[in-house]
Amino acid sequence: MILRLYSGDDGESHLEELNVPAGELETVVVKAGEDARLRRYPEGRFSDDWHHAPRRQYVFYLESEVQIGLGDGTVQRLGPGDAIIAEDLTGRGHTFSSVAAVPLVLLTVPLPD
Repeated sequence: MILRLYSGDDGESHLEELNVPAGELETVVVKAGEDARLRRYPEGRFSDDWHHAPRRQYVFYLESEVQIGLGDGTVQRLGPGDAIIAEDLTGRGHTFSSVAAVPLVLLTVPLPD
């Protein structure tokens, strides 16, 4: 699953499901001069503070499961193999929590502005 997390005109973050590329190869332009980041969070990590994406980026979930919370009460669960294009750079933002008993491992890849 690939989701787009974006800021709406209402100041809230929203999700929309994107089509998974149908071909064998999908080329993605990354932001020049920035690094991809591999991050590991301890099991049970929870952030109920509303926050924005730090930059426009892909977030690939490699291990564990996470829940993304939105202002309208929507909660989306993501796990290994899922990805988000994080573009909610303004507004209230989102929350997230790790929901599995193993550390959360994810890869972020910067995208052009």
